[in-house]
Amino acid sequence: MKKRMKFSVVIYAVVMLLLLSWMLGVFQPKDDNLAYSQIVELFRQEQVRSFQVNDHTITLYLREAYEGKTTLRSRLADPEGFRRDFQALFLEQQEAGILESYDFVAGKEMSPYDFVLPIVLAGGVLLILWVILTSRASRSNPMNDFGKARTTLGSGQKKVTFRDVAGVDEEKAELQEVVDFLRNPKKFEEMGARIPHGILLAGAPGTGKTLLAKAVAGESNAAFLAISGSDFMEMYVGVGASRVRDLFQQARKVAPAIIFIDEIDAVGRKRGTGLGGGHDEREQTLNQMLVEMDGFGRAEGVIVLAATNRPDILDPALLRPGRFDRQIYIAPPDSKGREEILKIHAAGKRLDESVNLRTVALATTGFTGADLSNLVNEAAITAARENRPVINMKDLNDAMMKILAGPEKRSRVRLEKDRRLTAIHEAGHAVAMYHLPEHDPVHQISIIPRGHALGLTWTQPKEDSDHLTRNQMYQQIVGLLGGRVAEALFLKDISTGASNDIDRASKLARDMVARYGMCESLGTVSYTSGEEVFIGRDYEKTKSYSEKVAGTIDDEVKAIIDRAYRECESYLREDAQKLQQVVEFLLEHETMTGEQFARCMEGKPIGEAGDTSLFDSYRQ
Repeated sequence: MKKRMKFSVVIYAVVMLLLLSWMLGVFQPKDDNLAYSQIVELFRQEQVRSFQVNDHTITLYLREAYEGKTTLRSRLADPEGFRRDFQALFLEQQEAGILESYDFVAGKEMSPYDFVLPIVLAGGVLLILWVILTSRASRSNPMNDFGKARTTLGSGQKKVTFRDVAGVDEEKAELQEVVDFLRNPKKFEEMGARIPHGILLAGAPGTGKTLLAKAVAGESNAAFLAISGSDFMEMYVGVGASRVRDLFQQARKVAPAIIFIDEIDAVGRKRGTGLGGGHDEREQTLNQMLVEMDGFGRAEGVIVLAATNRPDILDPALLRPGRFDRQIYIAPPDSKGREEILKIHAAGKRLDESVNLRTVALATTGFTGADLSNLVNEAAITAARENRPVINMKDLNDAMMKILAGPEKRSRVRLEKDRRLTAIHEAGHAVAMYHLPEHDPVHQISIIPRGHALGLTWTQPKEDSDHLTRNQMYQQIVGLLGGRVAEALFLKDISTGASNDIDRASKLARDMVARYGMCESLGTVSYTSGEEVFIGRDYEKTKSYSEKVAGTIDDEVKAIIDRAYRECESYLREDAQKLQQVVEFLLEHETMTGEQFARCMEGKPIGEAGDTSLFDSYRQ
């Protein structure tokens, strides 16, 4: 600060001296130093054409050159005496046309100092302000922090423990070792054991990876440094590596500590997969991370937890032992886990006595922890919007339908022919599914638009299942084709409404043939990599099978779709009358429950339309 101040003052003084010297030369012309007698003689010889007296300075403009000059400048000791003594001469020469003009200017003549002094004062004020601002900026300059890691310390947040995490019992047991190490590292060191340096939490979005990492920090009372993988990346080369170094330095200072890197795939992708070579900023950041994780000592008390839903694209060097020693896969919870998660999220909320969380858990197959949290929150919003003091099962049902398909659009204006087409399409799905013993049962049919769909046929599994058999996949294809077949049979035309059904059916058929080895002509061989396309890695790679096999795959896929189409067509022709009854009921009431649909297919009276819930078939 002192050096900067001295340097600024020196520069300011030099600039002011140069400015003063320049202005003295501009505003103070050279004086010709004429004697008073010489000035008077020039007037008597009628050589002066005009003159001007400004304070004590007289400027003469001559008719002819005097000593080589036509303009002379000199000083007068007594300007008023000069004017008084020669006033008559001036008037006489002016009347004779010898003296064209003359002027006596009253007041003080402007000096260069009159200009310089305000500039010096203003410059001094600006100098002081500049020194103050630069001193403050140097203490809080964002550029000084550009290479530092933008971590979030969890100390100021609500403490999360394993009691706040449900549905992942095995994962919590495996992470308990990390907690024990951070609490009592000597117990492991005495046995010669080395706690994993890094643990990778992999799983679908919303399964609780971040919550688990926070729980580990909460249980172990360790510092929790959270950062996202994208926070390392900048357009400037070397910034990412600098932030990695700073991150690990911060962790070592507050050890025992947990470094949590969310979405690590943003920085940990396979190296050499792009077109930029090995000098890509992401690769340099990853290299620095590998070095830092290798540099851990046994007693440092720093553990890295990372989360990703794309472990397949991570660099192998990042996953080797000594860096990320363990990979914990977090799957969506089962019905028991979903019930425990619902209890956590329902705590503190007003629930009606009719609410059965076990029923909700059974009906929410495939939901993750984040989905269940959103379900309970949407139900609370619905109850508050309708001014109810408690959350009931109807609120949960409306929230679930909104999450799965979007809100209802009852006010949408629709043509009667579009409503009939939608009713026939959805009835075709339902009737085809009724004849498929291994297909999930129909729970509700609706022609009320929701989200992007103009109508919906709801099906829900009775229980959780980890596998799909060939018959189940084939019967799903048959059910998906029900809408298109019904349009062709009963409208003698087809529409664009089946586009999504056809996409899903085609994908199922192709997976059966090319991925799961369910085709007899191709045998038990997989013709896919099992991974999503990653352009950087798969660029210019050839397929692992010939064009002949590719043609066979296409033929087999078409054969499955054609067979399913014919089977679906036979079901709909067989129950054409019942399908028409379903259509008429939908056109009148817009919604049909699974129970009403079953009675119609069994030839029994359908009954009156009433409220339906996605939880009805799961009530205990």
